[in-house]
Amino acid sequence: MSDNPAPDDARSARADGLDQRAELSEFLRSRRARLDPDDVGIVWHGRRRRVPGLRREELAQLAGVSVAYYTRLEQGNGRNVSAEVLDAIARALRLTDAEHAHLIHLAKPKQQRRRTRPRERQPVRATLRQLVDSMDGMPAYIGGARSEILVWNRMAAALFGDWGKLPAAERNWARLTFLSPDYRRLFLDWDSKASDMVSYLRMYAGQHPDDPDLSALVGELSVKSEEFRRLWATHDVKDKGHGLKRMRHPLVGELTLAYETLHLPDDAEQYLCVYHAEPGSPSAEALCLLASWGTDATRAAVDSTNP
Repeated sequence: MSDNPAPDDARSARADGLDQRAELSEFLRSRRARLDPDDVGIVWHGRRRRVPGLRREELAQLAGVSVAYYTRLEQGNGRNVSAEVLDAIARALRLTDAEHAHLIHLAKPKQQRRRTRPRERQPVRATLRQLVDSMDGMPAYIGGARSEILVWNRMAAALFGDWGKLPAAERNWARLTFLSPDYRRLFLDWDSKASDMVSYLRMYAGQHPDDPDLSALVGELSVKSEEFRRLWATHDVKDKGHGLKRMRHPLVGELTLAYETLHLPDDAEQYLCVYHAEPGSPSAEALCLLASWGTDATRAAVDSTNP
């Protein structure tokens, strides 16, 4: 972790949002740089290449567009670009579905009035709060925009710590992942957790480039975390709605838990995330033990580094 400012690494973050042209330009360059000519069947001869990846003219040829047209797009000018051209460039760059969607958001952003003030925290329906509370045997929470943590149940507090003791602004997965030593110790696969977190924020940035709260979050993490700066600069994006997480809890030891993320149909920015263990497994027994300890487990999760 570093306390030194890094303005170059956060240069596309502005007071009122992210620079959409810079985001598009840097994303295309980063995707082009990762492709080797051999990967796409281009035979080349001559001196060693000075930079990694495909040249602009090679990418343009693969996509079936003029070099001048692709150059303008890579310089951040996505105005009037067609869906067919974006599809062709996505195929040439071998983008994943998530990367393809991200490219479309960057090149053809929705016309929105620029926000001039931070948005208020998102309200959660009372029935959703009741649903989360009723999942007594499984850690569950409602997440929101920019990885905010909005609502959680007793088991989530026992597993992750009592988020209720944190200021509202700090109930954010990105901040906890990169700035909290406790969470670095909790996740045995912290590198994977960190990569997923940044990839999610990149996806959100493409959809909401005018969000000043996101710009502030990216700026803060870029200044305070060297790992965040490095991952943000890769421009990786992915939508990971399920998987496995390995954790080491201060009371029950190691757990391997599956998680499922379900987006809410009436609010695209909110989602329900539920963790569960394989029935009969040591991790399932550990969750039962956490449930029986209740508030003692919560205190241990929060103060795991204290003697």
